[in-house]
Amino acid sequence: MSTSALIAGVGNIFLGDDGFGPEVIRRIRAHPLPPGITAIDYGIRGLHLAYDLMQPLELLIIVDALMRPGHAPGTLFALEPDLASLPGGDQSPHGMDLPAVFAQARALGAAMPPVRIVGCVPKSVEERMALSPQVEAVVDDAVTIVLELLDREIKPVGKQPEVHP
Repeated sequence: MSTSALIAGVGNIFLGDDGFGPEVIRRIRAHPLPPGITAIDYGIRGLHLAYDLMQPLELLIIVDALMRPGHAPGTLFALEPDLASLPGGDQSPHGMDLPAVFAQARALGAAMPPVRIVGCVPKSVEERMALSPQVEAVVDDAVTIVLELLDREIKPVGKQPEVHP
């Protein structure tokens, strides 16, 4: 499979707003994606994501709930992390340690692509299978952000330049 970009939704749908990433992926799948773009709901399966990073990619977009003290629930962020300086420890409420996932991928021999994180500040990550109204209200905005990132950062796959004699 030739993939130029991977959109990875992470989060636990059983923990309220932590289901943000999976919900964004569900809605992205309703849009026609260009060839070479794959959207996967990884849930909390960090090792699965690490193995999938073994394929060559131009871009990895992580969609996740992110704790950001001082910011209101439903606040969206588009981040361009410096992978070398990411701290260890839980960055997201569900316990998937993204720096550990990236380290595991590198240990497996993956060449890490540029990474973008589209995050949303959760209101609640308590046991329940629904997003809070604040987070639900911005899911479509997050989809738009992801699609705009793809448009801006991915070269078209399979298009050959026109050759004129």
